[in-house]
This record gives sequence, C-alpha cells and structure tokens, in this order.
Amino acid sequence: MPLRAADFESAASTNFATPAHRCSFLRAPIIHFVPVTPLTLDDFDYELPPELIAQHPASRRASSRLLRVSAGELHDCRFSELPQFLASGDLLVFNDTRVIKARLLGKKQTGGRIEVLIERMLGSHEALAQIRASHAPRAGMRLLLGEAIEAEVTARVDDLYRLRFTGEVPLAELLDRHGTVPLPPYIARQPIAEDERRYQTVYARSPGAAAAPTAGLHFDEAMLAALRAAGVELAFLTLHVGAGTFQPVRTQDLSQHRMHAEAYEIPAQTAAAIAAARGRGNRVIAVGTTSVRALEASAARHGKVAEGVGETDLFITPGYRFRVVDRLLTNFHLPKSTLLMLVSAFAGVETVRHAYRHAIAQRYRFFSYGDAMLIDRMPQ
Repeated sequence: MPLRAADFESAASTNFATPAHRCSFLRAPIIHFVPVTPLTLDDFDYELPPELIAQHPASRRASSRLLRVSAGELHDCRFSELPQFLASGDLLVFNDTRVIKARLLGKKQTGGRIEVLIERMLGSHEALAQIRASHAPRAGMRLLLGEAIEAEVTARVDDLYRLRFTGEVPLAELLDRHGTVPLPPYIARQPIAEDERRYQTVYARSPGAAAAPTAGLHFDEAMLAALRAAGVELAFLTLHVGAGTFQPVRTQDLSQHRMHAEAYEIPAQTAAAIAAARGRGNRVIAVGTTSVRALEASAARHGKVAEGVGETDLFITPGYRFRVVDRLLTNFHLPKSTLLMLVSAFAGVETVRHAYRHAIAQRYRFFSYGDAMLIDRMPQ
C-alpha cells in the first residue's frame, strides 16, 4: 500500500531528539518478505510534504542527518558519525563520475525554443540527448544552442535524440563554456554558482554524468581522511549517471518498464579490493544506488565483480538476489521511482516504508540535496 498522511501520525507523536554524542533510535518489528503477487507501481507511492524537498545543500557536506536502518531499528544520527558504524577492513565503493554542464537552451532552425539535456557523450562531437520542444525535432534538423553551438539531429533512439555537433571544439569544452548545471526537476530554482561546486562530489574525476551520484555529496575531505584513519578501505568505479535516472515509470506492471542504459567502468584495483574484503569477512558498502547497479551488473555478467567496461540497464526490484553489496548508503528517493524500488529490494519493502514514514515524521530532507540513509541488506 502507498504511504499516506495518516501513516505518519503515530510516528510524529514521538520525539526522537538526537543527542550530540550518540544516535537515538526507534525499535519496531520489521517484516522482510518477497511478495507472492507482483508489486505494482502504486506500491511505491507515498505522500511527501513539499517543504521536505531540499532546495539547497546543507551548510557543510558532512552536517547532513543520517538515518541508520539496522536489525529492526531506526537510528537518528548525523552523517559525521558514519565512521563509527563501519569496521576496520570494511570497503566503501564510490562512483567517481563527474557531472558535466549538460543543460543547454536554444532554438530549432524553425525558431521554436528548445531545451537540450545531454544524456551521454559519444566521443568528442556526438551525444545522446533529451530534447524538450513544442514539436519533436526531426532527423536533419539543425539546432542553435547556447551562444554559439550548432548541432544537427541525426536520429531518434527511443525517447532520446542523437546529435552531431559541428566545428572543431570538443563537446566537453563547449558544455563547460555554454552549458549549465543540470539540477533535477524537483529543485525549483535556477542553478547558481554554489551548485557548480556542491552538485559534485569532492572525489569526482571522470566527466560524463548528467546527474550527480547524490549519496556521495555528503563526503568531504575530512570525512574521507577519518574513514581511512579508522581502517576503512575506499575504492572507486565510474558509472555515468544519465538524466534517465529521473525517468518516470509509466506502467503499473513493473516488468514492462525499461531502464536507460548507462556506461560503467570498474578498475582492476576495485575488483581486487572487493575480492579481498570478501575473503577476510568484511562488508562491501556501496555509496549510492549507481554503485550498486554497476557492481551487481558486473557480477551478473561475470559471476563476480570483474575489471572492465560495460553498460547496464539493470532494473532492480523486490525479489532480486544481491551478489555483492552488504550495506547501502543512499539518499531518500522520489515516490514511484526506480531508485526507491532498488532500495526496497535491498532492505525489504516494509522496512523501507517504515523508514520513510519515520523520516517524514522527523522532518528529514529529501532527494538530491537531502539527508542520507545507511541500510543493512535484508536476509536472503
């Protein structure tokens, strides 16, 4: 059943003030199950007060709140407390993709206004993109974008368009000069200078994402240093997050939904670090749903996480059997979203419903610039 306002009333009647030195917690019976009848889109709906959608980042990256979900308990914590929840030898896996200035405004050769969102760069002069226009552009149509960017629509690929950019300047450079930060649609404002820094992880290295891997936005250099000092190991992979991460699911039958494919790369060091952590009995913690999808896609393809590049359109829903990830650090996700479905598959549908009720009652901040959750995987 979807979450409704009445579901939050009992949780809201309890005060869970968090002491500065430790987490407070709520113990409750949480039922893990794999549904006998298929879940539908409405099973992942919930009501969210609009004021809980974070419109700006927290004052400092690591000052966000952290809801820890473990062994039937909900712990209200601060993100700065993360190192104490990890053991020496545990492995955190981060997505080091770098957000590009993927949004361009312009017009068609016929004069109609358009908005282009680069979904994926295909070499130095081509890209797949979403295009918003009053009338869908046709193959062969020329576009004038930004101040001086010319492009041609060469083909339509499902709900995306293949664009070829003219001139000698590489696309990445054009976007950096003329594009804007592709803030998600639920952030109801125009990008400002702050977003160029804060809608980007501090460890971002490989340009190509149209959306940030938002669980990583909470980490600053001091937190990374504290984790290393505590003996926690850090590893990195790259999955270029596409704008399709915000693509709505349009069918009640989840088996009919198709994910946009996203490119990923797993370095040899990361594959080796995962094998070593497994060998010594430590946990693998994915930072964000994008890290989960890359790791699980690699394991599904090779039988284990392996070095290499690939693409994934893996759609994880309840009933999926995880091969790699033991714990998940993630933000709070949109109703009816594929990301919420992945988290529900990881922790259990009822666990996630319970956690979201609690988070709303306790006024956590939601979505990209919001607060975080640290979740243990449900028994498999």
